[in-house]
Amino acid sequence: MTTRTTRRLAAAMAAAALLAIAGFTALGSVFEYPQILKSPTADILDLYRRHQGAVTTWFLALMVSAALLAPAGILLGRLAGGSRGRWIAGLGVAAAAVQGIGLSRWVVLVPGISRDALDPARTADAHHSFELVHTWLGTVLGETIGYALTAAFTVLITLAVTRAIAPRWMTYLGYVSAALIATGVVIPFGLEAATLTNFTGYVAWCLWLLAMAVFLWRARPAIPSSPTAAMAGSS
Repeated sequence: MTTRTTRRLAAAMAAAALLAIAGFTALGSVFEYPQILKSPTADILDLYRRHQGAVTTWFLALMVSAALLAPAGILLGRLAGGSRGRWIAGLGVAAAAVQGIGLSRWVVLVPGISRDALDPARTADAHHSFELVHTWLGTVLGETIGYALTAAFTVLITLAVTRAIAPRWMTYLGYVSAALIATGVVIPFGLEAATLTNFTGYVAWCLWLLAMAVFLWRARPAIPSSPTAAMAGSS
């Protein structure tokens, strides 16, 4: 992989992390996200309407952040090579797709649903539509499946790339962030503590992405061909 390509990879990873941090921070401020999602539908839509421009803009930023996992995954797959590289590329594209689709509801569908909810004759149907979209595109696809794919994607990158080319602490951070993100799959079953561990995992994951981006930008790494060399490179 050329230095130019490696720096494109680093830029994609850094942009994904920075957009995620900015998006979650802004949405937490103007939309009480993600706690607002536990509120009644009417309250969610009311707060959404009050800050619709900002909310839509920042969810769009999160969509871009998720989409960047696709090119990053493809380039990381090329860096890793072999069957593991193909898995990294496939998981990166899949994670980008499901998270992007899940987040897109706030940009594509919720504006219309929110307007319909203001019409007393259509309020009940609008609330029902929001709950369906929120459950299937949000909780099931974008979140639960997205958490599982992102965690698997991170573990494979850590095994195939981070462990071989970066300091050991970055390997630990990759594994820990993946494990914490994976706890999000049990949130729909009512385990409230998983909301906190999942959020902590995403914070750690963004830091790991940024650390990887800095490392890749500063050096043109090559994956060692033997386990012994890989262990030496991670010490």
